[in-house]
Amino acid sequence: MAERVRVAVTGLGVRTPGGNDLRTFWDTLIAGRSTARTITSFDASSLPVGFACQVPGFDTGPYVTGKQARRMDRATLLAVCAADDALADAGLIDPSGMNGLGGPGGLAGASVPPERRAVVTGTALGGNETAEATLLGAAYAAPPSPPPSPPGAGAQPSALYVPRIMPNASAAFVSMRHQILGPSLTVSTACASGGHTIGEGLRLLRDGSADLVVAGGTEACVSPTILLAFHRCGALSQRVNEPECASRPFDAARDGFVLAEGAAFVVLERLEDAERRGARVYAELSGYGRTSDAHHLTTPDPKGEGAERCVRQALADAGLRTGDVACVNAHGSGTPLNDITEAQVIARLCGPGQVPVTSTKSILGHAIGAAGAIEAVVSVLTLHERLIHPTINLDVQDPECEIDVVRRPRPLGPGAVVSNSFAFGGHNASLVFTSARP
Repeated sequence: MAERVRVAVTGLGVRTPGGNDLRTFWDTLIAGRSTARTITSFDASSLPVGFACQVPGFDTGPYVTGKQARRMDRATLLAVCAADDALADAGLIDPSGMNGLGGPGGLAGASVPPERRAVVTGTALGGNETAEATLLGAAYAAPPSPPPSPPGAGAQPSALYVPRIMPNASAAFVSMRHQILGPSLTVSTACASGGHTIGEGLRLLRDGSADLVVAGGTEACVSPTILLAFHRCGALSQRVNEPECASRPFDAARDGFVLAEGAAFVVLERLEDAERRGARVYAELSGYGRTSDAHHLTTPDPKGEGAERCVRQALADAGLRTGDVACVNAHGSGTPLNDITEAQVIARLCGPGQVPVTSTKSILGHAIGAAGAIEAVVSVLTLHERLIHPTINLDVQDPECEIDVVRRPRPLGPGAVVSNSFAFGGHNASLVFTSARP
């Protein structure tokens, strides 16, 4: 039997409410600084919830020309910048010359033929900003994307409307910029999209479909319609007077999640290829699980059977046992049902209070289709830095959540980091990351 392909994570790129570079991003997490703020990209004063976690200082100038930017929705721009940063971090492109990339070969530092490169992107809502600006008018268009129709024009779609809203736009632009002629795919499984993209990237390398994969998720969903819709289905926190305290996973007083935007991408390649070219290896992506609850459109299976099978599947795929888990980066959305279900799954698998658990959403909010990818990057950095970031706003832990929630930065013990993503529709994704072993 052939030895299983070992897959290395060699590049990371982020555009998040916590920072647009890895150092700022990680410092925000370790400091436990909430990123929830009053919305600034449009007038949200008439909405019942007017706060969210938005990406600050998002400058596309070093990455794309004005003409290129006009062809992209904000979600695509977030993805393109994060993917470029991941490739630069992996040593595959020159970060000083990213604007207008797309020459022959695309990846100056890669010996991988274009036909052996792949990209997998994930999103739940695609080009949402373009859709809403077209339907609601220019008042709701956030920079840097220009409004596709003038104020009061109503639904007047431009010639670029479909290319901007289509969910696969990010994959298309990343592939064109970097001459990726192999698989170019998009996954849309709601809040599990980002986790699934990275897991499917692992599978492409294992089955021999590609030698280099850029994978990640993106979402730009902080908009009037999405905020109102999530509010009406009871998913959002109502702490309008204290946004910084609103996202409180596993807390007894939690009342919903805080909506966020962002993007995160990783570069995956065979460990032996990474070592051969002298690349820095952050971690190994060792296991992947994906299951379905087949229970309800919006609520998780109260027994957590699908989620538990997903984690077990990912650990088995990595050749590990539950006792090998050093940390769980939980889905931890802050909704009453999700947190109890996930906590019970973790307690059943690892024992009550036996493994450190953290929720990135307590700090960065819930970026829907990008959340799993952002949390995968966090999991990789947790291994690389040997440090677990805190879960904030945990004043009184829900007694039904019998897990060891990390409240202040804690050294990571030996073992694997598991990253969970559980979505509307019952979609589950779990990733297992381990330190790179000789």
